[in-house]
Parts: sequence; structure tokens; C-alpha cells
Amino acid sequence: MQLFTSPTTPFGRKVMVLILESGLADRVQVQTVVGSPLDPGTMPLDQNPLGKIPALLPDDGGPAIYDSRVICRYLDQVSGAGLYPTDAGLWPVLTQEATADGMLEAALLMVYEARLRPEGLRFAPWVEGQWAKVARALDAIEARGMVLLEGRLSMAHVAVAVALSYLDFRHAERHWRQDRPRLAAWEQEFSARASMVSTRPA
Repeated sequence: MQLFTSPTTPFGRKVMVLILESGLADRVQVQTVVGSPLDPGTMPLDQNPLGKIPALLPDDGGPAIYDSRVICRYLDQVSGAGLYPTDAGLWPVLTQEATADGMLEAALLMVYEARLRPEGLRFAPWVEGQWAKVARALDAIEARGMVLLEGRLSMAHVAVAVALSYLDFRHAERHWRQDRPRLAAWEQEFSARASMVSTRPA
């Protein structure tokens, strides 16, 4: 299989962590690409017309698979790792993964606002609105999501851990750990896993 990604994209990191946790590292060839919404650069446009990463070419000759959640479901099925439950426990895991991905989307939009929009056109209230989404999601996980995170390893763990790490990477000044002691303690422990350490962006 061939994975198009970048070391700094958190959505690609989600996939990389799953690959390592599921024992698929020797079956996936990683191709690093670069680009942005303003310049697709070397993004895999033939594999994903949206010009986004990650994108995966399966080894069965089938069409490309894209969106990190779709790729993760596919690779989990291929590996049999069981990071997505097959019973009613699937829905909390998918919801927590969606919450984590929503945090990432908002955090990325904040980065794009600062990097891609001319300074005179930046709109601070819009940026704060994106952070408000992140803060609400963090509070919800602290209040209601820790039971899931303190249980058996699932894709919810990977998605939340990658999202929290991205907040440290791009928005450290926001101090997401403040008033969220259980989530902060959980992140400290989970971030020490080999799959997290080896995929940490520089």
C-alpha cells in the first residue's frame, strides 16, 4: 500500500499511529507530499481530487481511499487490530474520533488564517470562534469522554491523542491543559507510547 502524507499533518499522523499500533508498517510505503489550499504543490490530486492528505492506494489495485477516518477504518479492517469495535461500542468511538477531528479542523483553520490570509484581512473574532469549538470539545471530553479513554485501546484514543499533540505543536500558547486535569494526565501517559513518540512532528 502507498500512503501520501506529510510529517506535520495531524490527519496523516492519525493514520501513521494506527499503522504502527496495528503492525502494518512493513506493508505501507509512505510518500511525503507538500501543498496548501492556495498551492497544491505535490499533493496527490490524481488520488484525491480534493487535494488533501492523507490518501491511500490499496495494494489490491482498487481506487484510492481518502479522508483519514475512512483510511483508518480500512486499515483496521485489513490488520484485524480491532481499534473500531464491532458491537454497540462502535458509536462512542466514532463520535469521539469525530470530536477529535473537529478540533483538528478548527485548529488548522486558525493556522491557515495566520499563514495564508494577508494580515490586513485577518479577522480575530473568527479565529476565536474556531478556538471556542476546540475548547468546548476539550471540556466535553474532560466531562464525559474519559471513561472511554481510560478503557480498551481504540481509535478514539489515537484521534484524541493526536489532536491534543497538535494543539501543543501549533497552539501551545492556548494552554489547553488548564482546568482539564484528567485529560492532561491521560495525554501525558498516552503520548509516551512508541507509536506517538516516533510520529511526533518536529
